[in-house]
Amino acid sequence: MGRIDEAFNWGRRNGLIKSMIFSGGNKSQGCHNSPTFELQAPNLNFLFQDQFNNHQFKMATQTAPSGANPPNPTLYISNLNESIKIPALKEALTELFSEYGTILDIVAKTNLKAKGQAFIVFEDVESATKAIDDVQGFELFGKEMKIAYARSRSDASVKREGTEDDFEAHKRRRLAEKDKKRAALSTNTSKPTDATNLATRPIKPALGRGLKSSNPAAAQIVPDEYLPPNKILFVQNLPEDYDVDMLTSIFGRFEGFREVRLVPGRKGIAFVEYESETGAIGAKEGTGGMVLGGEGAEGKVVKVTYQRQ
Repeated sequence: MGRIDEAFNWGRRNGLIKSMIFSGGNKSQGCHNSPTFELQAPNLNFLFQDQFNNHQFKMATQTAPSGANPPNPTLYISNLNESIKIPALKEALTELFSEYGTILDIVAKTNLKAKGQAFIVFEDVESATKAIDDVQGFELFGKEMKIAYARSRSDASVKREGTEDDFEAHKRRRLAEKDKKRAALSTNTSKPTDATNLATRPIKPALGRGLKSSNPAAAQIVPDEYLPPNKILFVQNLPEDYDVDMLTSIFGRFEGFREVRLVPGRKGIAFVEYESETGAIGAKEGTGGMVLGGEGAEGKVVKVTYQRQ
């Protein structure tokens, strides 16, 4: 089997192409002549040649949108076909983008929020820029890709270009940003429970451990007390003068303690992470409802819940 046949069959197996036009007909009709089109982009391999030629013609008549994020080696790809399995998606992205430069990493996940998205980490910003210019709007698996520079550099880029201290600082900033979003979600969805309504509310069967509602709207309004266990605790109503060291002395007593993270710009809340759910469960049971910051009216009753996923 020749290179043309191998490329064609690979594309058909992965749902990328239906047929490839050859002089005198198409592949399904048994024609084995050379393609009627010419390779107009030498840096793109044969598999995407015909599709890419059509794409280049379309892009030549359009003005590419400028991204809001500054140029960096990491690209954010959206509007990907969500029905394609991750291994096939990564293989197709590698096939398409590797011609623009060395790829350090491709990140694509299966969770609901990340579906239809991927990150491609190049070795340098020049490769990423060329890829955006050439591939923006390219139709992959029946959907036109939307490509932009990522909002921040990837872990792989920082680790490669900087020192170990730079990498640790980068990770801390990334975790802090995640914690701010989680805190906003938790505080917005945590509403006081009306005891009157609770008494008349019909009891619903609880989901099994680790199971989540398939209804996103329902998942957002689950009361704090019914959140499923996970290894990260969300601590609220802390005295404003409590710092990382003071909280570590409290939560560090439990099995598998990892760290305490305060949320920048938000007082009175923190995230506490453990190695596993076991440690978090023990800490929640051992600290929920404790009074900190004084006695009697001066003290604050701490609220400890599992982090919302």
